[in-house]
Amino acid sequence: MPYKPQPEPGKTVYQPDVQITRLGDRIGDPAKPADFPDHILRFRNDRWDQSVGLDTLDEQEWLSHFGRFEPLADNLDPPLSLRYHGHQFRNYNPEIGDGRGFLFAQLRDDRQRLMDLGTKGSGTTPWSRSGDGRLTLKGAVREILATEMLEALGVNTSKTFAVVETGEKLSRGDEPSPTRSAAMTRLSHSHIRIGTFQRIAYEKNEGLMRQLVEYCLDHYYGGVQTGDPATELFAKVAEEVAGLAGAYMTAGFVHGVLNTDNINITGESFDYGPWRFTPYWEPGFTAAYFDHEGLYCFARQPEALHWNLAQLASALRLISDSEPLVATLEGFPRAYGTAFTRHFCWRLGIESEGFESDRDLVVAAEKGLAEKTVQIDRFFFDWGRTASLASPEENSPEFSEFRTLIAGRARTREPVSGYWQKPEPCSMHIEEVEAIWTAIAEDDDWTILSQKINDIRDMGYALRNG
Repeated sequence: MPYKPQPEPGKTVYQPDVQITRLGDRIGDPAKPADFPDHILRFRNDRWDQSVGLDTLDEQEWLSHFGRFEPLADNLDPPLSLRYHGHQFRNYNPEIGDGRGFLFAQLRDDRQRLMDLGTKGSGTTPWSRSGDGRLTLKGAVREILATEMLEALGVNTSKTFAVVETGEKLSRGDEPSPTRSAAMTRLSHSHIRIGTFQRIAYEKNEGLMRQLVEYCLDHYYGGVQTGDPATELFAKVAEEVAGLAGAYMTAGFVHGVLNTDNINITGESFDYGPWRFTPYWEPGFTAAYFDHEGLYCFARQPEALHWNLAQLASALRLISDSEPLVATLEGFPRAYGTAFTRHFCWRLGIESEGFESDRDLVVAAEKGLAEKTVQIDRFFFDWGRTASLASPEENSPEFSEFRTLIAGRARTREPVSGYWQKPEPCSMHIEEVEAIWTAIAEDDDWTILSQKINDIRDMGYALRNG
């Protein structure tokens, strides 16, 4: 079965559908948005607003809902700061929850999926502890870039929906201060995390655990199909998380903080802090300066996600037997390998021929890439745009085995769009991220960001359509 990225967003009407409150008052706590001194619209997702029927809002309506967080019609009022626990760098923390954001609204998209609008930087909540509940504008810009790039590369990711500059000056220890502030809204297919289940297991609340399992199956996986809902949910989540791991690797992406409170129950990547794309196939490449042991480095991400699934299995033991959960866990390496090779073939623009054949091809490509004679984006760009499957690397000895294995592979697309005629691939390395931010910070110049978003979307179109 070939890899298929998520469909392009379609158009629909606004369909509010608040479901989270059916889980009772132990799933989250009422939150109050901050009263910001200013509201300047900096980003509006003009692709995904139509998918949830909000494309008809004018700028002032947009600012009222996504800057002042006035409730959407027939939706959450007040918003909910969700409760969860989590392993943070493998240390269990029972003191966390939505500390600078909340679930703002639930609504249906053009495919009738239940979607969440959640915030970051919208003010303090019952779970802020000593934090100020704010987000830097740079952090919001970085999240725009991460989500746009990952979406284009076929990774299941949240969408940056809105960014509003809020007029405050923030102090941060890890970047120049004072710095500009922002409130950001994400569009996600669920904000339920592995850490949500961990909290309920910690509290030994079997009733709520059963409710949450059925909620997730009903709204994200088509309903309960078997007599053991917990086992069924775990198997579905594991498959989606395996797909996420494979997509991360093919994209050359390093999330940086793969804690259990940052893993979504639908396998959708979200919450981008110290992320980076590795220029070269470098297994030990890390994104977070504080990841001193390389726990979440590039090559260890599948292992990290597997470990996180084990924590979900441990939580689900509150209402399920261990044996079927363990069986699913043991199948993760194969599921990951299959997802990785399918996604790799998709980015190359060739047909998948099954795990065994694809694995040999991908291993040969990895061997060549590990020599660091060509960057990851350049490699996929060269092979993806060359209908003859010849490449500038054709005379490189490190790719000799790869060339042999790819010869004769059927193509899934013909490189006809303008993207393939460009001299350089679209990439997102740290130097470019910093240059985009510098233009904004020093000159309030947003044109470079806008052009980069256009370039990324051109790449995404080319990868999907040729």
